[in-house]
Amino acid sequence: MRKGLAVFFLAMLFWLAGALSAVKAQSHPESFTGDALCLPDAYPAGADCLVLGPAAKLTEWSAYGLTYPPRPLPARKPPAELTQSPVSIAKINLPANEPAPLYSTLEDAVNGSNPVRSIDAGKLRYVSIINVQRVNDKPYVQLKTGEWMRASPAAYSSFQGLQFYRTPANSFGWIVDHTRARTAPAYTAPEVDPILYRETAVQIYQIVNRDGTDWYQIGFDRWVERRYIRQVRINTTPPQGVTGNRWIEVNLYDQTLSVYENNQLIFATMVASGGEPFYTRPGLFQIYKKKPLETMQGAFEADRSDFYYLEDVPWTMYFDQARALHGAYWRAWYGFPGTHGCVNLSIGDSAWLFQWAKEGDWVYVWDPSGQTPTDPALYTQGGA
Repeated sequence: MRKGLAVFFLAMLFWLAGALSAVKAQSHPESFTGDALCLPDAYPAGADCLVLGPAAKLTEWSAYGLTYPPRPLPARKPPAELTQSPVSIAKINLPANEPAPLYSTLEDAVNGSNPVRSIDAGKLRYVSIINVQRVNDKPYVQLKTGEWMRASPAAYSSFQGLQFYRTPANSFGWIVDHTRARTAPAYTAPEVDPILYRETAVQIYQIVNRDGTDWYQIGFDRWVERRYIRQVRINTTPPQGVTGNRWIEVNLYDQTLSVYENNQLIFATMVASGGEPFYTRPGLFQIYKKKPLETMQGAFEADRSDFYYLEDVPWTMYFDQARALHGAYWRAWYGFPGTHGCVNLSIGDSAWLFQWAKEGDWVYVWDPSGQTPTDPALYTQGGA
């Protein structure tokens, strides 16, 4: 409300300034056109009034899609029930250089005796569980195999993207870290309240490059720099080679995923793609296999120091060798690269995509910055 009143009063000041200019024009007939001054709400301004003051400013803003009051995005969150994981998971919290032992009984797990097997040492290890018992205030979990081990039941991100009922008129994106907007596209411009919290969806009206970075206009005199925002670049024209008018677009620079059907944007969200040197390969691919649950494990370093073990990864859609679109219960933040080549989504977003996607659907992966290597020789089979 306060911001709306501020914008209104600012517009009125512009209008009064324009009105004074019109009065001056009347005292100088050679500069008076005979047209009336456009009213503050007359925008986009027509040809039957003087485009001065607030009408001129509002007309300028409307050219970027910024109206007063701002139009909401034609979108809604997908159903909340999609965020419910189909499995319960637990994290192995042992040091990365220690194998994780499994036991046939809870008693053996508590005593640390008679292990029947172990999961290899690694930095990222999660198991799918069917039971949890606390002994001496320590959690012990039972796997689907019936075996027991020490591991901690884990929470996961409830982030969801946006489902669209028509293509937006302007771009949009998400805030990826807490920040405040500035009144102009410059580091020297004052910061303003309120705080923009991580995962807040915002509309994007202009992008300008200042101080060596891109600045995104998200409202009236509200600008956010590139580090704090991820953009969805709307393009309803199918990429070259796409047939059937259904495709998924993965933007490696902006770390976003968009879904198009019948030349309309129907869904968009943030993702996490491959980090250097395990990039997600740019190109045009097709989903060749869908699996509701998939256990993933592997290592890329010669000493296997990066070994990962992930049981029952949900909503997996393979599109490029071992690279897949899938849910990632181990990932807390999206909008940043860091996988072994797969495209990680939140549980809710991967569930939505899995329901929509069919085997054979197109997946277009690209990097508008041109920074991701395209030489096929640089790519292995990929992984989670």
